[in-house]
Amino acid sequence: MFERELAYFIKHQDALAARFQGKVLVIRGEEVFGAYDSALEAYLLAQEKFPAGTYMIQPCEPGRGAYTVTVNSSLIPAQA
Repeated sequence: MFERELAYFIKHQDALAARFQGKVLVIRGEEVFGAYDSALEAYLLAQEKFPAGTYMIQPCEPGRGAYTVTVNSSLIPAQA
């Protein structure tokens, strides 16, 4: 579901982080439509402009941590 937007962010992450570090981006396709101080602000303004599911809200930070999630297996119950 946001493959194009995520690929765009990763490809341009260094330049975006240099310009917008600490902001939350609204990305649609291969274009940044805004940089906001919080995810809530980004969401509220994006939902006024675009249909749900047609944009990605992305924290703008350098490094893989900006777009990856690590799940600790100790949180998942063992299978019997």
